[in-house]
Amino acid sequence: MRHGKKHNHLSRTHSHREAMLQNMASSLILHKRIETTVAKAKELRKFVEPILTRAKDDTYQNRRVVFQSLNDKETMKELFGTVADKIASRPGGYTRIIKLGNRLGDNAETCLIELVDFNETLLAAAAEKAATTTKTRRSRRGSGSRAAETTEAPAAQVAEVVETTPAAVEEAPAAELVETSGDDLTKIEGIGPKIAELLNNAGITTFAQLADAQDETVQQVLVDAGPRFNVHDATTWNEQAALARDGKWDELTELQDRLKGGKEEA
Repeated sequence: MRHGKKHNHLSRTHSHREAMLQNMASSLILHKRIETTVAKAKELRKFVEPILTRAKDDTYQNRRVVFQSLNDKETMKELFGTVADKIASRPGGYTRIIKLGNRLGDNAETCLIELVDFNETLLAAAAEKAATTTKTRRSRRGSGSRAAETTEAPAAQVAEVVETTPAAVEEAPAAELVETSGDDLTKIEGIGPKIAELLNNAGITTFAQLADAQDETVQQVLVDAGPRFNVHDATTWNEQAALARDGKWDELTELQDRLKGGKEEA
């Protein structure tokens, strides 16, 4: 009986499973993020996080234990050098799993697993949010003076807006207005009006920009929008956008039919 044995075998023998996790851990340490299935990512996290904890204390014994698990000199050099310096102040939770949705072939749930301290985009956003967030306290004293200020301020602000807005609209060239309109991103399979709006807010307004954007950047836009949009698979959007950018609509239609399995949408 398997009482208390909760780890996932991943449909592999013990030696095959250990070798696979060893290779995935090396790839994660060297490249800082890899794409895999959610089941493998959860097992990899349990395998690699104790190794990262040992790497923070660079001793001969820890190097022997870690090399027994990784068995790769280049990975050891990267781990005890760059990675150990980055995670030195983190007490745990070195990895993050970002779900990408189900892949087309076997409908397996895929994800990105990455080292938290090497995602510069999220770190910068967190630092900016912490800097702009301030604590406020409400007090009953002096409420009358504040009320007087708030009643006087809007009139000046409204007058300023009324004076400046028409001039700005008249001076805006028509060519610039045409450029900012962008392309209809909803022609890409998997992009609806809401996702198109999210991409436009992120600065991706044309087929060319979407074709040049990295999958991680597009997926991060969906992740930031919440779990409702995080389930969409954006791996084929670049290819579709490239065809739309080049005006190859027939090839785009054939690709979208293959993505749908040759069936019309309900």
